[in-house]
Amino acid sequence: MALNARLDHRNPLVFDTHELGRRPGALQRLTRAVDAPKDLGIQGVIGVPEGAPVELELRLESVMEGVLVTGTARAVAEGECVRCLEPLQLELEADFQEMFSYPDADDRGRPKAEPADDAEEDEDRLFIEDGLFDLEPVLRDAVVLALPMQPVCQDDCEGLCSECGVRLSDEPGHHHDAVDIRWAALQGLAGSLEDGEKDEISGAESGVDEKQEK
Repeated sequence: MALNARLDHRNPLVFDTHELGRRPGALQRLTRAVDAPKDLGIQGVIGVPEGAPVELELRLESVMEGVLVTGTARAVAEGECVRCLEPLQLELEADFQEMFSYPDADDRGRPKAEPADDAEEDEDRLFIEDGLFDLEPVLRDAVVLALPMQPVCQDDCEGLCSECGVRLSDEPGHHHDAVDIRWAALQGLAGSLEDGEKDEISGAESGVDEKQEK
């Protein structure tokens, strides 16, 4: 990843490392409650609603090449059961670890003579800018990995009836009398034959009545 655009220290997901310093081995622990940013989760499936509280516990460790950030995010995600389509809530706990590199050091902590030469290598890296780093992209990745791709309201959810759409968990004994399609065709044929026989009988009876009248 290229160097971040100028970071805003007022953003709750932007953290300051000045107090930590650049001495390797220095540690700092932080806790912070932030509002969830927009689209935090798997879009259209499940996610943390925008503005919902997210609890962060972070451990910042200074190393030669930057700051190693290890942390946990806790929040409540909301979505829809893929089986019965009922709304659901899920307590989310997402762990993450990411290196935020100093822009003036390579991956071994050595000063860069010409930073532009390593532009391709920098594409996948996150950087510290003016002592600040933005946790949002790391948080987004961690939340997506921690959420289920197919959320269910409960593990044994039976879903919906394919015939009428009723929620099967609400009606354990729910069922429909199944008719074998092979017998259904024969029943239809039998019905046609019965109708034909009735027509013949009624026709014969009307013929007898006519003869009697003569």
